[in-house]
Amino acid sequence: MFILARLFYIQVVWGKELQSRAIDQWTRELPLVARRGVITDRNGVVLASNYQTYSVFIRGRSVTDANDVAKTLSSILDVDYDQLYSKIINTNNSVLTVKKQVGSQDIERLRQYNLQGVYYSPDYARTYPYGKSLSQVLGYTSYDGMGLTGIEKVYDEYLKGYDGEILYEADLVGKDIEGKNARYVPATNGLNVKLTIDYEIQSICDAVIEKAYNEYTPKSASVLVMNPQNGQILAMTQYPCYDLNELPRDDVKLLNKLGRCSLVVDSYEPGSTFKILTAAANIEEYLKGNPNAFSNDYVFNSSRYRYVDGKKIKCWSNHDNGKHSNENLAMALNNSCNPCFVDIALALGKEKMYEYIKAFGYGQCTGVDFQGEAIGMLLPESAVKNGDLARISFGQTIAVTPIQLACATASAVNGGKYFSPYFVSEISDEYGKVAEVIKEKFVRRVISEEASKILASYLEGVVENGSGKQAYIEGYKIGGKTGTAQKYENGVISQGKYVMSFIGFFPSNNPEYLALVIVDEPVGGQYGSTVAAPLVKEIFQGIINCKNIGKYC
Repeated sequence: MFILARLFYIQVVWGKELQSRAIDQWTRELPLVARRGVITDRNGVVLASNYQTYSVFIRGRSVTDANDVAKTLSSILDVDYDQLYSKIINTNNSVLTVKKQVGSQDIERLRQYNLQGVYYSPDYARTYPYGKSLSQVLGYTSYDGMGLTGIEKVYDEYLKGYDGEILYEADLVGKDIEGKNARYVPATNGLNVKLTIDYEIQSICDAVIEKAYNEYTPKSASVLVMNPQNGQILAMTQYPCYDLNELPRDDVKLLNKLGRCSLVVDSYEPGSTFKILTAAANIEEYLKGNPNAFSNDYVFNSSRYRYVDGKKIKCWSNHDNGKHSNENLAMALNNSCNPCFVDIALALGKEKMYEYIKAFGYGQCTGVDFQGEAIGMLLPESAVKNGDLARISFGQTIAVTPIQLACATASAVNGGKYFSPYFVSEISDEYGKVAEVIKEKFVRRVISEEASKILASYLEGVVENGSGKQAYIEGYKIGGKTGTAQKYENGVISQGKYVMSFIGFFPSNNPEYLALVIVDEPVGGQYGSTVAAPLVKEIFQGIINCKNIGKYC
């Protein structure tokens, strides 16, 4: 009875486990590498693809002449003979990987030798048709095809697929059993990823920023273009960059530096571009009936200075022959007059100002589908003094990420709606069947539609008549704001070192395109109005041309 019970247990209960062990002992497998998914722009332009290569393996127990195998492989594949020979004769692994991403010519040479115990199977290497373009955005993969940075990393689970295998029946010592057919378990190829990027616009930005980088020789130059109506990122260029097909893998420090997507992961003092928020807060509060807010008819104190907590805060420039006379809010934006914005912030108070700062997304992540996003630097509200608030009003004593600034400005001029920015719009399989559609993400309303329209019209005036006039294109409604931010070293202002920027949008009455250009320490440039604004003009002119956008839009 005991024997029957034991037999039943072995055959039925334990049977599956024993069968699994037997299969593992009697078979040897070779991997079949899945093809990584393709990355395209919104119109199907391929930005990241693959080309076929091969992986070469050795099954040590099937090798009949270890010396010959090691000698031949070292010669053809440029691998170390001694190390390979040692691994062949001493390996306890059923399969030894010799080299991956071997070219087809080398495989043809190997075939001629018909080496026993040597096998090869197809794999793939990543290729980027446009080299430097979007290098920090797309990112790159490891030699094994795993996403390490950028979109390649964020969407690796979709892109990578699942490897298959070829199973060979082997005897107890691991040698192939002659006459037995191999069993084929196919790989599941990765899914394709479609970006919101428009390569036509991307190529325009690449050309403009490369030209600016060569002309001004700054530490860096970058641009972000987005659709302010939904948060879709249309282009992102950053110099210096690198060719994704020629990665400096041997210099990890350089690779990490060049691969850093500063528009998402780095923070800086925005300077006068931040005045958009202060103006938006004032307009919205005035419309709500807040007695502390200023109407556009209000004429600000004409002094170039404000004294806050006993310290002098001055304007950036002695414009209008030294007189700040008859300035209302629209003119204060035109002239980028610091004292006027100090008045607004102090009148509204830190509690109200912080409501808007947080509503516009500062001090927090935007939610962009990218790794390593920074949150900037925002002083705790409880620690803010009047002097801090005064400087925050015109973009000092606060650090933001470029993508935060772009999203905040977009929500200020698009009718008052804050959207999370995003890079990827669609996931599909290799046959074109859509697996997932990623839609816009509305987060919150920051100001009313009326306040947004008023602000956009003021910012249009900045381009027509004010500091942003070098972004003006005749016949087109373009709005924007300049920024020239001081830099600090060891806690003190670094003389002569500035971050110059301009954020623009068009058409200003219903914006479809928003561009933020940042140039860090340009040589020979003085202000955001003279360095960055003309670059935005070039980009917008390129968009107008390639999209055939008519005048008076």
